[in-house]
Amino acid sequence: MRIDLHTHTLVSDGTDTPTQLVRKAAQEGLDVIGLTDHDTFDGLREARLAGEEAGVQVLAGMEFSTERRGASVHLLAYGCDPHDEALLDELARVRVGRSDRVPTMAARLTELGMPLTVEDVLRHATGTSLGRPHIADAMVEKGYVAHRDEAFRLWLHEGSPAYVDRYSTELTRAIELVRRAKGVAVLAHPWGRGRRGDLPEAFLAELVLEHGLDGIEVDHPDHDDDTRADLRAVAERLGVIVTGSSDHHGLGKRNNPLGAGLTHPDAHAEIVRRIQARGGRP
Repeated sequence: MRIDLHTHTLVSDGTDTPTQLVRKAAQEGLDVIGLTDHDTFDGLREARLAGEEAGVQVLAGMEFSTERRGASVHLLAYGCDPHDEALLDELARVRVGRSDRVPTMAARLTELGMPLTVEDVLRHATGTSLGRPHIADAMVEKGYVAHRDEAFRLWLHEGSPAYVDRYSTELTRAIELVRRAKGVAVLAHPWGRGRRGDLPEAFLAELVLEHGLDGIEVDHPDHDDDTRADLRAVAERLGVIVTGSSDHHGLGKRNNPLGAGLTHPDAHAEIVRRIQARGGRP
């Protein structure tokens, strides 16, 4: 089985519809995908219907925007009850934090000589989860940058001239919300892009032992071979599930084709087992 447990659609910041994503997964020979749009479950129903037609199993998921000590951390949540009120309320608060900073970031870019309006950004956001990638897409359309990667590298990353902070859920609370919603919590690409110092092994152990973290995403395009080896060893010491994925965004990311990272079938089976044991739907 070929299993990719981290993908996005235009419901958040990908460029494929849920149906297009599933059909592409079938063409790439994937048997299972995890649909993990940012802070929303809105694409799951369409993806599952497409999966039934295409012969691709869709694992219900979501990528939760969280933080630890002011640093951004992403949490993959699988099999949550999509009607859990506490989780939905928190996700709504996170999405408001995303959208509320758009006017300020557009104004900062304008001050920096790249005129941009909120309307320019909204033209690129067709789903319910607005984010910096949509600002980047507007910058590409205006000719200010060549692609999303350049927009983030020069202007939109944390600490850059146009960056504006936003509300994110504290990581340990996010894990608690996922577990209470019958889901499985997996830390997304924790040591990618120089973030190893933000999530040291001792803290990962705390997340597992005290807060119930289920797994760690190891085989991800943002992790080089040495990082994968080190992180895999940590995961084995902690006894958690090891996953792999592409973090595919369609045309929204240039180096994340479907299947760029894969999850072992045993790991996928354990995720499904835990979801079912907690009363969730995988």
